[in-house]
Amino acid sequence: MRVRMFVAAVTAALVFAGSAQAAPRFTVLGDSYAAGPLIPAPLPPFGCLKSSSNYGHLAELQLRYAEFRDPSCSGAETEDMTQTHNALVTVQIGGNDIGFSSIAEDCVSLNPFGSPCKEKYTAGGVDEISRRIAETAPKVDAVLDGIRARSAGTRILVVNYSAIFPHTGNGCYPQMPVARGDVPYMRAKQEELNAMLAQQAAANGARLVDVYAASVGHSACAAPGVRWVEPFIPANAAAPLHPNLLGMRAMSDLVVSAAASP
Repeated sequence: MRVRMFVAAVTAALVFAGSAQAAPRFTVLGDSYAAGPLIPAPLPPFGCLKSSSNYGHLAELQLRYAEFRDPSCSGAETEDMTQTHNALVTVQIGGNDIGFSSIAEDCVSLNPFGSPCKEKYTAGGVDEISRRIAETAPKVDAVLDGIRARSAGTRILVVNYSAIFPHTGNGCYPQMPVARGDVPYMRAKQEELNAMLAQQAAANGARLVDVYAASVGHSACAAPGVRWVEPFIPANAAAPLHPNLLGMRAMSDLVVSAAASP
C-alpha cells in the first residue's frame, strides 16, 4: 500500500467467464495483500513489492489457466481497477481507500492501557473510519459494476481480509503494540470493512470468499508457524501486518475452492 504499505491491513477476488474467441485468462489485481510484499521471490516492477509466491501465483499452479497475468501492486486503490478481463481475476481492494496504513501507524501506542486510537478516530461524535468505509462502498460497487460492463458473462468472487487481531480478547501487547482498549475497536473496524465488501458482493451477484472467518486462530498474535499475517516485527518473510507465505497458501486454497464451485 503506497510508500507506507508496511503497516497496512484489507480483499476482493473476481472470476470471469471468458469468451469463446479468447484464451481463458487468470488475472491478479489488487493492493499489497494481493501482491505479497517481502515474500520471496520478488517480481518486477519491483516498486510494487510483488512476490512470485502471492496467492494468485499459487492458485494458478492449481487452476492452470491458458494465460496468467499479475498486475497487482502495493498501493492500488479502487480507481486502479479499470481493465478488461475474460476468465479469472483476483482483486484485493478497499484498504488503501480508507487509509489503513496511516490508521495502523496512528494506533501504535507506547502504553498498553486505554483506547487512544478509538478516542482519536471518534472525536467529535463521528467515527472517522466508519465514515471512510461508507464512502468506499460505492467505489467497490463501481469496480464490480465496471467489470461486469467490460466483461460479459462475469462470475465474481469477492475475497475479504484476513484477521490481523484475534477474534476475541485484547490482543498481544507488545507483539502487537496497540492499547488493549483499542484492539476491540480495530477488530470491529476490520469486520466493518469486510461486512461492506460482503454487502457489495451480494448487491452485485458475487460470491464472498470469507478469508476472515477462515483465519480464526491465525491472526498476527499467533505463533510464527500458525499465523497468516505478520505482526509489527515479522518473524517470517513478509511485510508487517501483511500475509506471510502460510497466509498466501491458505488464501490460494480458498480461491481455488471457490473457483471450482458451481
